[in-house]
Amino acid sequence: MDRKSNKFYSLNKQHGMTFIEVLVALVITVTGILGSVAMQATAKQGSFDAMQRSIASSLAQDIISRMRAHAPSLNSNEALSTYSASLYGSGSHVKPANRCDGLVACTPAEMAANDKFEWELALRGKTASKGIVGGLVGGKGCISQLVGGNAYTVVVSWQGRTETVDAGTGKSACGTSGNKRRQVVVQAFIF
Repeated sequence: MDRKSNKFYSLNKQHGMTFIEVLVALVITVTGILGSVAMQATAKQGSFDAMQRSIASSLAQDIISRMRAHAPSLNSNEALSTYSASLYGSGSHVKPANRCDGLVACTPAEMAANDKFEWELALRGKTASKGIVGGLVGGKGCISQLVGGNAYTVVVSWQGRTETVDAGTGKSACGTSGNKRRQVVVQAFIF
C-alpha cells in the first residue's frame, strides 16, 4: 500500500517533545531536587539537636556518678551539698591545686573540687588535658539539693538552633533565658 494513499498518514504528525513539555519536566525535576535538599538540611539540623541532647544527658549522668562515687567519703549529705551551685559553665570554678591524678592522695573535699572543675570544663566543651574538644552550645549546669537531703536535681541547659518555648521556667531556670534554651533535668538519690 502506498504511504500517500494511507488515510492515517499525515505530514503534520508530531515526532518528539515540544518546548512546553520540556519546561514542565524541568520544573518538576527542579522541585524534586529542591525538596530533597531541604529535607537533607532539616535532617542535619535534627541530628545536631539530638547530639546536643545526648551530650547534655551524658553530662548530667557524669556528675551524678561522680557524686555517688564520692558520697561515702564525703561525710554524708552535708559535704555533698557543696556540689549544689547554679554557676557551672560560666568559668567560676578554678583549677584545684591537687588534681587528684593518683600521684598525690586527695581529701574528700579535694575530690569534690576536682569533680566540680572537670564538670565545669565539660559543660564548656573542654578537657583539662586536651583543651577545646567540642560540646554544648552555651552549656550551663545547675545542681540543687532537694528537701530531704539525699535527693538532687541536675539541670543542664544549652542553646538550640531554632526558636521554641523557653525550657527553663519555674524551678529549672538554669542557663540563659530565651526561646532557644533547651534543658535536660535529672533527679537522683545519692546515698
